[in-house]
Order: sequence, then structure tokens, then C-alpha cells
Amino acid sequence: MNPIGINDILLITPFLALFLTSIIPITIKVLRGNAEQPAAATLIQGLGGLLATFVLMMIVSGAGKTAFMNTLVFDRTTTWMSLIALGSAAMAILMMYDNPATSGHQFSELIFLALNSTLGMLILISATDLLTVFIGLEIMSLALYMMIGMSHEQKLSKEAAFKYFILGSFASAIFLYGISFVFGSAGSTYLIDLVQKTPELVATNKLFIFGITMVILGFCFKVSIAPFHAWTPDVYQGAPTPHTAFMATAVKTVSFAAFLRILGARPLIGNENIFDFLQWLAVITMIVGNVAAILQNNFKRMLAYSSISNSGYILVGLITAGVSDNFQEISGTVMFYLFSYSAMTLGAFAIVNLIEKNENSSVMIDDLAGYAKKNPFLAFCLTLFLLSLAGIPPLIGFFGKFYLFTAAVGEGLIWLALWGVINSVISVYYYLRPVVVMYMKDGAHEAIEQPMNSSKSVVVITAFIVLVLGLISGPILQIFSGTF
Repeated sequence: MNPIGINDILLITPFLALFLTSIIPITIKVLRGNAEQPAAATLIQGLGGLLATFVLMMIVSGAGKTAFMNTLVFDRTTTWMSLIALGSAAMAILMMYDNPATSGHQFSELIFLALNSTLGMLILISATDLLTVFIGLEIMSLALYMMIGMSHEQKLSKEAAFKYFILGSFASAIFLYGISFVFGSAGSTYLIDLVQKTPELVATNKLFIFGITMVILGFCFKVSIAPFHAWTPDVYQGAPTPHTAFMATAVKTVSFAAFLRILGARPLIGNENIFDFLQWLAVITMIVGNVAAILQNNFKRMLAYSSISNSGYILVGLITAGVSDNFQEISGTVMFYLFSYSAMTLGAFAIVNLIEKNENSSVMIDDLAGYAKKNPFLAFCLTLFLLSLAGIPPLIGFFGKFYLFTAAVGEGLIWLALWGVINSVISVYYYLRPVVVMYMKDGAHEAIEQPMNSSKSVVVITAFIVLVLGLISGPILQIFSGTF
């Protein structure tokens, strides 16, 4: 066993920087006699911590550098998934600054929890040991439970926090139970060891197959794969909108990144049962998410089911990578899709954040009537996000789906790609519905009382990504795939 050295400490400086930054707001609050400092100062501290973490992550990340006896790796996946997670967290914090359910006398505590949840995400992304993956998951999730429960809204947010805690704990238990079987049969929880042992164990050891199945099911809960998705609409609707955006983008991104690493151990090769099981889960998830979204009138709930359907699309990419000999290139398409999905979803939730009047209000699709006349720019941006989510060219969402489904076809998974295309066509109906309401119906939409410039900046940034970066998606995909 190698001792922990100075190089290990240097490699985790982004984690240390993020944690140390997170305690600044609450330390200042304690020194001020439990009085909040100006919210703008807390916001700057939170964003500064995320920026410093990103800079340090870019410095320390390299060609597979490892720390703490190979339990953490700082490679291409770590670098780009960290970029998406940190960017999503920064935009969610900007939205928290504006939202009435999250700003106020506990804003320092909220920033502390948000940064520590992001710390858990970074651990999760870089973990190459199943127990370290579990630790990252729990740090991320426990902070989220408290963030949702702290909302100034008194009913739905408390219900959402309780449901998320109970079902999240259940998923964690399943995941940990699976790890115990993997360790008992393989003698290791390191993914690098499992890559070597999995082909033989899949063919000879049913306990290993059971364990890896439990691990996969634990992730299916976390990323809202049907039929383990039931918590998602209630939690997304009940949580404050910035937290919903945070969960739908950063949490989903890092969970899929860890899921991708586990499938990189090749448990699908030689195991037709798990392979077929995951394929059917992907198809069912796409169908359930899209069909249920058609029936929704609550805008956040519609976006929640949209998130579920997108989990199905991403799972197609994970399955493709899990059986491909060109794992790195296929994983690049998955990361590109996560990047594009995060931008589209953050922008949509930022506009919901702008429309909400107070912590107890809900935005219904019918409430968007006349919004194009009241605020043409925001209506145009929302149209961009929804059309991109539907996969309309030349927006970035189209290219994300195109690369994902093309990779599936290239690996012979034609029927999965076909189901993806069919479900994309189905989704056009409910994505266009808010657009039709905004532009074709008249309504007495009230003007926004507060400037909410932070949320507007999120809209502008994400609209730029959706509109402009879609046109140069080829080079971006090459960067994610490591072939640029």
C-alpha cells in the first residue's frame, strides 16, 4: 500500500478550495452575530469559489493522473464533466440570488450547502472506486435534501425534501448492497480491477452479476430511469426553481458521468440479460417521459417529465459506450449531449424563475399566454430552448441527439436509435405547446416587478450556447472525445 504523498494533496486542491470557500459565508455570518451580510457579497463569494475550483481543476487534470491510491482520477472525463457541473452550479446560484424562495436570511447557509453539494459532485466524477463513488453521492445528496427543505415555501418544498430523502436513501441502500456483492465476488471495488475481472466473473459468478445489477439500479434511481422515476416530477415541482435547475443539470450530469465509468468496466459485454434489461429501460423511460409530459399543464412538471425522457436518450448513449470497442469516442458523444441538455434546461428554468411571482406561485403553461407581447426577448429565448430540447436544427439539441443516435446505429443498436427518433418526434408536441400559447394566445401577463438581472444573465448565456455553439458542434464534440 502506497503512502499518501504531497502529490495526492496537490491533486485535490480544487476540492479543498471549494470546501474552504464554502465556509466563508457562514463564518462571516457567525462573526456578524448571525446577521446576514449583503446577498451580493455572498453571491460573489460563491461564484468566486466555483471559478477558483474550475481553474485549479484545469491545472491539475491531466492524462489520467491519480490520487489516494488510485481512488480518484483526473482525466478528460473529470475535466469536462467538472466544467459542466461547475457551470451549472454557478448558474443555479445566480438564480437562487433572485428567487424569493431561496434569497433572504438563510442565503449564506444555502451557498454553503450548494458548494458542498458541488464538492460531492466533483468527488463522484473523479472516483474510480465504488466506495468513493458512494461517498461522493452521499455528500452531494445530503446537501441537496437540506437545500430543498430550507425553502421559504412551506408546503410543497417540505414534501419534496421528504420524498427526495426517503427515495434517495432507498437508492443509496440498493447501491451499497450491490457494492457488497461486487466486493465479495471480485475481491475489489476498484474499477480498474473490475475491468480485468469482469469478463470472467460475468461468465462464471452469479453473485457478481447480482451485485453489478444492484449498482446499476441504484444509479437508475438517481438519474430518473423508469420505473424508478416516480420521485422526479414531485420533487422537481416542489423544490424551488433554482434547486430544480441544479438537480436537473448538475446532479444528472455527474450521476451519468459516474454511471458511464461503471459501464466502462464492461459489465454489459457477455451478459445478455443486463444488456437487454438496460435497453428496455431506456425505451420505457423515453416513452413514459414523453407521454406523461403531454398530459401536464404545470410547466415545471412538464420539464420534469422532459428530464426523464432525456435520461432515456442518455442511457442509449451509455449502453452504446458500454458495448463499443471505441469507448472514449462514444463517451464523448454522451458528454456532448449532457453539455447541450444542461444549457437548454438551465435556460428554460431560468425563465420559469423570472416568471414566478413569489415562493408559493406555480407557473402553468396557460400562464404564458401573451408572454411574447409582454417580453419578446425572453419569449424568443424560451422558444429557442424548447425547440432545441425537441431536437430542431440547427440548434445544439439537434446535434446532441444526432451524434448520440448515430453512435448507436454504428454499434448495431438500430432499434434503440429508432425508438429515440420516434420519441423525439412525440416530444415536439409538448415542447411546441408553450410556444403556441406565448405567441398565439392573448393573456394578461403581469410585468415583472424586480429586475432579476442574475436570472436574465443565465438566459442570455444559455441562449448563446444553444444558438451559436450548435453551429460549431463538430469541434466541440471532438474536444469532448479527445480527438481535437
